[in-house]
Amino acid sequence: MNIVLLSAEYPPLPGGVGDYTRNLGMALLQRGHAVTVLTGIADGADDRQPVRVVRLPLRQWDWRCWRVVRRALNDLKPDVLHLQYQTGAYGMHPAINFLPWRLRLEANRPRLVVTAHDLLPPYLFPKAGPLRDWVTQRLMLDSDAVVATNDADEAQLRRWGAGQGHHSLAVIPIGANVAVAPPPGWDRQEWRARLGIAPEMMLIAYFGLISRSKGVNTLIEALARLPETFRLLVIGGEATAPQDRMYAEEVQRQITALRMNERVTITGYCDEATVSAHLLAADLAALPFTDGASFRRGSLLAMLAHGVPTITTPGSASLCDQTHVVLTPPDDPAALAAAIERLAHDPVLRERLSAGGAALAGRFSWEVIARQHEELYHGLRNARG
Repeated sequence: MNIVLLSAEYPPLPGGVGDYTRNLGMALLQRGHAVTVLTGIADGADDRQPVRVVRLPLRQWDWRCWRVVRRALNDLKPDVLHLQYQTGAYGMHPAINFLPWRLRLEANRPRLVVTAHDLLPPYLFPKAGPLRDWVTQRLMLDSDAVVATNDADEAQLRRWGAGQGHHSLAVIPIGANVAVAPPPGWDRQEWRARLGIAPEMMLIAYFGLISRSKGVNTLIEALARLPETFRLLVIGGEATAPQDRMYAEEVQRQITALRMNERVTITGYCDEATVSAHLLAADLAALPFTDGASFRRGSLLAMLAHGVPTITTPGSASLCDQTHVVLTPPDDPAALAAAIERLAHDPVLRERLSAGGAALAGRFSWEVIARQHEELYHGLRNARG
């Protein structure tokens, strides 16, 4: 089957949706499908990889994207166009939301699938109100099928009418966005020494872009309550949206104000092998999401897949406290600091969380995810007749 994946984010641009698209493309390719990724221009891109990448002459996903995408589809002639949707990745512009409606006017169009990585509405104009939600609904309902990544989004999509009549709705979880694959010859002690971590130090890892919903400010404040031997490695950097850049600046000012510059390392963007090495070097992880842990978070699944004992916040993910993770309330640095210190001094609990988290992550393998997508695609093609 000839499959085109459309994503505004794709490496080297940072972001979980880009990592997801890369992993899904590789898994589908391994199952024998022809896969092409359509994405925008990115400085420093190196697209020498098995999955074909076509970089469209776009830096902004405004109304011009219709013409550019249609031209690419005319050349590629895919059976399926699978759009990876996250509102912020497309600059909050509504053009992408109406692309399936426009493509439905085409003769011999591909089957149209959208994965809802979030259901946030785009920006239209001040006080647009319910119209913004309607624009998001149009994207989902004008496609032939929608993929929800979790049960909460599935429920919302069903309330909108997805899955009714000839429209298909599937729940397919995401997988870890980083494989357990450090650089060749990786040695844990050498890697920790390179990071300036002495044997008596406890290394806490945070993985992901620095944005307000991730609770990084709570983690910094928690670290300030812990002894000097606790160090924090922030694997990632600021997100691209203006509000996220402002938040990253707030975090940096917080680090300076608390005199934590020697105890906090922010790596910036890292390649996949380096991320894997950092995760394996950590003693524990903290992901204090303000909106709760969800299986739509590839960073959480990556932590679990690497066997890193993880502290996070209660949310929609079915996580067993003290078995898969340790759960603490959001926006509570005192509780987070106490959980970190407890985990640091309880090797038995760390071992239990490492094993339990890795076992849970194993249920979200990319081979299984690709097979579920394959079944969805075949069903759409057969329905067309």
